[in-house]
Amino acid sequence: LLGRASLLVSAALKEGRVAPTELCQRCLSLIKSTKFLNAYITVAEETALKQAEESEKRYKRGQPLGVLDGIPIAVKDNFNTAGIETTCASNMLKGYISPYNATVVQKLLDQGAVLLGKTNLDEFAMGSGSTDGVFGPVRNPWSYSRQYKEKSVPKSHSEDKDSNWVITGGSSGGSAAAVSSFTCFAALGSDTGGSTRNPAAHCGVVGLKPTYGLISRHGLIPLVNSMDVPGILTRCVDDAAVVLGSLAGHDPKDSTTIQDNFKPFELSDLTDVSKLSIGIPKEYHAPGLSSEILALWSKAADLFKNAGAKVIEVSLPHTRYSIVCYHVLCTAEVASNMARFDGLEYGHRSDMNKSTESMYAATRREGFNDVVRGRILSGNYFLLKQNYENYFIKAQKVRRLIANDFVKVFGSGVDILLTPTTLSDAIPYMEFIKEDNRTRSAQDDILTQAANMAGLPAINVPTALSERGLPVGLQFIGRSFQEKQLLTVAKWFEKQVKFPMIQLDEVKRHDHGVFQHQKSASFLEHRT
Repeated sequence: LLGRASLLVSAALKEGRVAPTELCQRCLSLIKSTKFLNAYITVAEETALKQAEESEKRYKRGQPLGVLDGIPIAVKDNFNTAGIETTCASNMLKGYISPYNATVVQKLLDQGAVLLGKTNLDEFAMGSGSTDGVFGPVRNPWSYSRQYKEKSVPKSHSEDKDSNWVITGGSSGGSAAAVSSFTCFAALGSDTGGSTRNPAAHCGVVGLKPTYGLISRHGLIPLVNSMDVPGILTRCVDDAAVVLGSLAGHDPKDSTTIQDNFKPFELSDLTDVSKLSIGIPKEYHAPGLSSEILALWSKAADLFKNAGAKVIEVSLPHTRYSIVCYHVLCTAEVASNMARFDGLEYGHRSDMNKSTESMYAATRREGFNDVVRGRILSGNYFLLKQNYENYFIKAQKVRRLIANDFVKVFGSGVDILLTPTTLSDAIPYMEFIKEDNRTRSAQDDILTQAANMAGLPAINVPTALSERGLPVGLQFIGRSFQEKQLLTVAKWFEKQVKFPMIQLDEVKRHDHGVFQHQKSASFLEHRT
């Protein structure tokens, strides 16, 4: 059951074949046995079991709250959760308990979902490896899969086999690892420059970044207000559509959300792709793109072409400026957002009491890591009076040009863009930390962050295993607020590629023989 899609499990719950408490206990047990992955910062065992018991009562009365009732979920630790610690993987917020739930968390709880805990990340979501949080790096579950073990050969007999593990990507690595290792059925991440899609690609799961403004950011501790979007991580596209349906829509607490009502949708099976126009942006053939991913990208384009879709090369000419532009805008907004952490109202407070200024300075020096402090310094530099016009305003103008590139391409009749999600498969942790955070983030965000600057929906779909036995994903970018079309195409593609299920011995031991080795489709048609 743990390997199944949440919609099938929802049907099993409804039919009484499994109880919400049993499902919750299995997931909690699996969290304990996969603790070495470091996917979770906080496990809310007591709360989760209480929520599962309430769910069980509703099922017995025949009154479940919806398709997510009793389904175990996890939430990235930069979303506020009432009564459960929210740390952003930083010393600055260690021990902080929010008085309220983020809107997205509240919506999931209102649907009866069972919150298992909070997942690990880069400190304040600044990073692309989930390696820079104060609680240590997250390990990719695929490092311990049979597929990877069979392909990876230690370089020497003396090499510690434990040093061979690969990163999850980031910054939502904990959420991606949690879904990938079957400890939950869906998880929330956040996506500012690719932080949901990047780890989804490395961990072999579906990662959806919705259109900016479709889902409320209220209660998501901000990184870059103008680009942040709550992200959804699941094991199949249908599940992502269900979670999106529960979360989307106007929120009076977030003025950037859409005013219109959002109608949840079920994804139909796409049988005819001949009316589709798929764009292949030539600029995404970026420096550093591995030959393996390039071949896979071409193969995917051929798949659409052979099925009758129109596949055309398109140009997004300003893409090459996007990383520099993103760096300026990101750090400027970070500098502004991080000003709230001053040691006065919440979070860490230094014992330094010579003066208010010295207390501020000491609090921020002790509370933030080098990465966060570096971004604050860069951002404040770009916002200085003498630099504002040359950097911040210029970057805003370039951002508009990048967004206009997408408008032109979609205006020319293209429905969906198909691109790689990452430059390569996941790399070993020891190799990843040879480069500093800023260099890594610039390299790893190159294929994902333009969608954030344009506010467009994008999804990672797991596509194949690399020669090293690790997941590789491809990205689909859609028109603004056209999630239904984007997810329908992604579902068709998912069905064609038949991505293999991760083979983890830990899961098999905990699933009492009911674990399946093939990827189960979502059983939407079983819903009544």
